[in-house]
Amino acid sequence: MIKLTFCLRRLPHLSLAEFQLYWCEKHGPLMDKHKAALGFVRYAQVHRIEDEIGDALRAIRDAPEPYDGIVETFWNSRADLEHAMTSKEGRAAGRELLADEKNFIDLAHSPIWLGEDRYSVDG
Repeated sequence: MIKLTFCLRRLPHLSLAEFQLYWCEKHGPLMDKHKAALGFVRYAQVHRIEDEIGDALRAIRDAPEPYDGIVETFWNSRADLEHAMTSKEGRAAGRELLADEKNFIDLAHSPIWLGEDRYSVDG
């Protein structure tokens, strides 16, 4: 399984609440609209919560400011991802999604990468 992880920072003019509302109510449905063209098997939005426990954990570790959210998108194989990126429908979906991302994501400060799950602990 291939996973795309996208660590999001909001545009400076948006509050965290405005960013997360747009992401959930506007961008999320676009992902749903394009799921067949993109061929992913799972899409998850992880929204940051502001909480004193999170603040304490960052302070203990001298950690930087948190991301505003994280997107995880999964494909069964690299070939499925490559097909999504090269098919006519997949490229059109990608263009529409990128245009929308520019409305709420600070793309220059939002790392994105591909990975594979190698180690996990289930509770």
